[in-house]
Amino acid sequence: MTRPPTHALLGAVCLVMIAFPALAHSGDGYGGGFVAGFTHPILGWDHVAAMVAVGLWGAFLGSPAIWILPVVFPLVMALGAVAGIIGLPVPAVETGIALSAVVLGFMIVLALRPPLWIAGVIVAAFAIFHGYAHGTELPATVNAFAYAVGFVISTGLLHLIGIAFGLLVRWPAGRMAVRGAGALISLAGIAFLTGMA
Repeated sequence: MTRPPTHALLGAVCLVMIAFPALAHSGDGYGGGFVAGFTHPILGWDHVAAMVAVGLWGAFLGSPAIWILPVVFPLVMALGAVAGIIGLPVPAVETGIALSAVVLGFMIVLALRPPLWIAGVIVAAFAIFHGYAHGTELPATVNAFAYAVGFVISTGLLHLIGIAFGLLVRWPAGRMAVRGAGALISLAGIAFLTGMA
């Protein structure tokens, strides 16, 4: 009689122990909060457009903006989420989210290069609206910390997608492609703003 390898048996035990508790604490169909938070930005096209735009604009501006803007956004977004969770009033949240895509897209289309601190303030201001929306839509049955970690990680991944595409600015044709993507993001923002999307 042959015995299974020890590492295979240990791996199977670990999988069983990890998988079942996650399924046992689901809220609104999502496991424990992390998955709900992770999917919240990527299931909303208004969030996707703005978050990809942050990475695109950072790549367009180059170093150090390429890394600073995608760090500023999720940090301030987390503060906005806290404001939403505790119920602080923030007016025109959906308008602010839609305007973030419009403005950030136009910055890319027009190849605007403001000083880094101004770019940071613009990104931070819009991050408040996105975070507030995440905070107010926190499902009652999930862990708020896990939810926040989830939406911060997915936001970072969306920024990385924007950065990866934005690196095309090194070539003339790529620069035009990035500015074209900025135009699409702005148009999407206008559609969100006018209720066409």
